[in-house]
Amino acid sequence: TFPLYKDETQATYRALGSRKIKITTWNPIRMWKGMQQMGKRLKKKDIQGNLKGEGLVQGGVFIFDQQGALRSAYEEETGSELEMDEIRAVLEE
Repeated sequence: TFPLYKDETQATYRALGSRKIKITTWNPIRMWKGMQQMGKRLKKKDIQGNLKGEGLVQGGVFIFDQQGALRSAYEEETGSELEMDEIRAVLEE
């Protein structure tokens, strides 16, 4: 297992440019299909939202070594899954 830290003050988020979800298409059918696919993935993983907080914020995963040096960074892309195999590989190095 590895420790997990949450940036409660969003200082890291602001330092990295305060990224938010962007609309990549105005095609309503494509938007609907994308939302449907994302909903299926969330349901399959039993992830539930509460509709509280800032829903447009894009986060990420940052991996630091024991000295505090940044080893790797993965910026969230809404609708895309994180590369868990790559993240595990960095953690296990």
